[in-house]
Amino acid sequence: MSMDFQYYVPVRIVSGSDCVKKQKELLCAFGQRALIVTGKSSVRNGALEDVAYALNANGQKFAVFDRVPNNPTVESVEEGARLAKEFCADFIVAVGGGSPMDAAKAVAMRAKQSIPEGIFAHPIGGDVLPMVHIPTTAGTGSEVTQYSILTNDEKQTKTSISSPALFPKIAFLDGKYMADLPQDITVNTAIDAISHAVEGMLSVRAGALTDALAKESLRAIFSEYRALSTGNYTIHSRQNLLYGATVAGMVIANTGTSPVHGMGYSLTYFHKIPHGRANGLLLPSFLRICRKKIPERMQEICEAIGSDLEEFSQRIGFLLGERERYPDEALRDYAHRASMNKNIKNCRAFFDENDLYEVFKDALGK
Repeated sequence: MSMDFQYYVPVRIVSGSDCVKKQKELLCAFGQRALIVTGKSSVRNGALEDVAYALNANGQKFAVFDRVPNNPTVESVEEGARLAKEFCADFIVAVGGGSPMDAAKAVAMRAKQSIPEGIFAHPIGGDVLPMVHIPTTAGTGSEVTQYSILTNDEKQTKTSISSPALFPKIAFLDGKYMADLPQDITVNTAIDAISHAVEGMLSVRAGALTDALAKESLRAIFSEYRALSTGNYTIHSRQNLLYGATVAGMVIANTGTSPVHGMGYSLTYFHKIPHGRANGLLLPSFLRICRKKIPERMQEICEAIGSDLEEFSQRIGFLLGERERYPDEALRDYAHRASMNKNIKNCRAFFDENDLYEVFKDALGK
């Protein structure tokens, strides 16, 4: 592994029980008026109450935008940005899983920038409302990345916007917000984090430091495999999964993702399959082809996940349960779409459209 690399994650990470309330003074640096961006489900886990307590204790005013859907839309972003401007928000507090956190980044940008070219073509400038992110799922890593993934109806997919300006200023990590998280969401988000770490190691931008972080992420998450497979979690399990997901986010903030993510977007857009589940359905089949193309790197990845590829596939398969199946015509269409995704070029193993089809067929064929 070459020791020539760059690494950048300008996010202050604060981790631990009740960290939002204990470190509430950190919010004072961003102004007097906060817009909290969240989803409907995020108001039931205690996170919103803790944020309200912290802001009230600081004498800061806040408004709540809780209309972020799963797989956030441009329309929801525009609605949130209008509220941010009407409220004269000084900063954004994102509370929730990947969808609210991704939406919050776009809201923070749109509250300060006009986008005559459209949000997916807009060159993102540096004028963005500062953001504080509080994840309530353990998977996306959005709290430490510069990416915002939005539904793109024009192209019938999900599309990433990205800029260093979209990095949050602070991430608060408290596993207690996941205490009552449903098992399917817990599993899907954990698989998303696993995918981030593995895909980071497959990236052409991987380096010694991102590899070290990817391996640490995989160690933390797979140490909780028994909890994931039984559904019996302690608060330590929740905190450990959240830690692993954040570390995996630190990986992809520097490496980006592989074709697996681009392939999964069709499953999410057309079939509403949760993002992490979509990755999990595809990742083992994708890695089997990688084993043929880049065997030495795949050996390193298998060492990092602590098992051979067959055992890894079985473990992921057990967590996923019965898998979806789709007709060949649909799979060929999804392969064609994925072949045009920009992350095709970000993998050490090159996948042409036929390779992508073989992955889809192996994973989801009837």
